[in-house]
Amino acid sequence: MASVFAHPDRHRVAVLVRHGMLPFELGMAHRLFGRAVSASGEPLYEVVTCALVPGEVRTDSDVSVNVAHGPEALAEADTVIVPAANEKDEPQTEGRLGPALAGAFARIRRPGTRVASICTGAFVLAAAGLLDGRRATTHWQAADQFRALFPSVELDPDVLYTDEGDVLTSAGDASGIDLLLHLIRLDHGSAVAGEVARGAVVAPHRDGGQAQFIRRPVPAPRGSSTTQARAWALTRLDRPLTLAELAARESMSVRTFSRRFREEVGMTPVRWLTQRRVERACRLLEETDLPVDQVAAEAGFGTAASLRMHLRDALGVSPSAYRRTFRGGSLPPG
Repeated sequence: MASVFAHPDRHRVAVLVRHGMLPFELGMAHRLFGRAVSASGEPLYEVVTCALVPGEVRTDSDVSVNVAHGPEALAEADTVIVPAANEKDEPQTEGRLGPALAGAFARIRRPGTRVASICTGAFVLAAAGLLDGRRATTHWQAADQFRALFPSVELDPDVLYTDEGDVLTSAGDASGIDLLLHLIRLDHGSAVAGEVARGAVVAPHRDGGQAQFIRRPVPAPRGSSTTQARAWALTRLDRPLTLAELAARESMSVRTFSRRFREEVGMTPVRWLTQRRVERACRLLEETDLPVDQVAAEAGFGTAASLRMHLRDALGVSPSAYRRTFRGGSLPPG
């Protein structure tokens, strides 16, 4: 049988769609992975859409999608993406896979293939047993139903996405973008992911631990925000920054600034600063040969030990291991 994928040198992504699929979730996978290119402009991914049975697949709108490939694509994929479907099936009603879906999942190479879900696609991963004993998320509106069907899964409905190594889950439609950018960043670094995000005009990075939604979605009317302080801080990440300094940029008290910052950004100023510093450190590790202690200084962590701690907390790796992943092993140790 001929291969479903035409470019064996690229990372192969199969998007498994079902009746009731959301066109936005299918489109985001093709759009974001399709924008990821190497420094020489070569595509880094090949994405194909597959279904349980090739042919017409209904969406949740007034259009349908003609899918050329069946579940055989799953056997060749390096990454499988399972979007949500608004037509309820066995995973969402009974907590199990139907025969066709079970047969499709049996084709996935395990271990060896990374599997990720968008929104309620997490029900499928849980029904396949991929989330037992693991942390996962899904749309917050489906959290109670998910817990009832899959008590062995450690559900966290208050985050954008979870990463358990070879199995990842995201919360809702937009957080699927965050998850896909996270995958691109893991595969090819923050520079490539940043270019993809810029091309799609979306935020380059929202941490997976960020809340799915802000409890006060409509803040009280006001004449100022924290935008200028954030822009100012981004040009001074290598320096010590205090809440008082940030608040002063907006002529606010520290208490008011902290409250409004959390309303607008969804996290505390300290956490936001740490994330921006981790991103800068990653870019420096990817793009320069600077020693780790100098990377730490320019990213605002002060010492190599502090950088190691924060990078391990954020990504689970040391600076030297991160650099080797994206730049090869013939670089100065750090």
